[in-house]
Amino acid sequence: MMTEIRYPFPEPPAPGAAIEIRPGLLWLRLPLPMALDHVNVYALADPEGWTLIDCGFYSPAMVAEWDKLLAGPLAARPVRRVLITHHHPDHIGMAGWFVARGAELMISRTAWLTARMLVLDEEARPTPEALAFWHRAGLSGAEIARRAGERPFNFADCVHPLPPGFTRLSEGQGLHLGGRDWQIRLGQGHAPDQVTLWSGDLVLGADQLLPSISPNIGVSVLEPEADPLAEWLASCTRLSGFASPGQLVLPGHKLPFTGLGLRLAQLIENHHSALGRLSDWLTEPRRAIECFQPLFRRSIGPREQGLALAETLAHLNYLYLRGQITRAADPEGVMLWQRSAPCDRAASER
Repeated sequence: MMTEIRYPFPEPPAPGAAIEIRPGLLWLRLPLPMALDHVNVYALADPEGWTLIDCGFYSPAMVAEWDKLLAGPLAARPVRRVLITHHHPDHIGMAGWFVARGAELMISRTAWLTARMLVLDEEARPTPEALAFWHRAGLSGAEIARRAGERPFNFADCVHPLPPGFTRLSEGQGLHLGGRDWQIRLGQGHAPDQVTLWSGDLVLGADQLLPSISPNIGVSVLEPEADPLAEWLASCTRLSGFASPGQLVLPGHKLPFTGLGLRLAQLIENHHSALGRLSDWLTEPRRAIECFQPLFRRSIGPREQGLALAETLAHLNYLYLRGQITRAADPEGVMLWQRSAPCDRAASER
């Protein structure tokens, strides 16, 4: 395992430009209208055309960005394939746009099913299930009433309509792209069946393998009893078995890096530390919304609240499902979480 993380490419590509990581492998960067203000995209060259790895949000501004790239660093070849690592809008948003122009869509089955369902499920107002989810988490009545009157985020807002067919990517599958042989390894926790690609000293890590930030591990109204943190920790442990010195990881965000084994150990330890702080906080009953401080150790603003709540519930579910904390609804139906008594924890371990 490497003892440090290094960044061989310390500066990202300029807008409309690309950096050649290896012959026939380009790194491009697209803007995002959020705190995490970019997504990395990679292009692999074959004689018949480019394979894009992810493609950014769908919007008029992003179409303009792609028009510049297609007329600039990608002008030598057509885009023949779009390989999507996972279903989140900043990675899949433009995929349908490219498919409508003749590209093949390559994606895991679960990612395609999830994205296709979400892009077709357009909601004018939050569902009753969403309102109940927020109530159980402890949001105030005023905040829930405000949300109830607003149009929620919809995938259709920033994801181009997806085709009814795709090429499936599966665990262990081999691909030949960009003059290299790649093996697919699927990750879990941040997104179901997230594709990572491994080829000798190169790893296309998507959001499963990020260098300086941790991806959101969240529980949503779609699956409120889910345990994504356990899936995430298991994936980090499994993928660490494939890490080796000298691998260059090309992530979905931030900078390419080396030191993957160390980074995976850090990601695991960061969550175990957060779980310990959360358990210490729950010496008395707390609402989920009251658990931000021990987890994030900073104030959470309104724009961050949704992701923060999802991550908090992931950590609470993890502790609860292992008998380390209890939960019970108060008279108003708000869920209260509290650390288990020592005898309760011992019983859960037997």
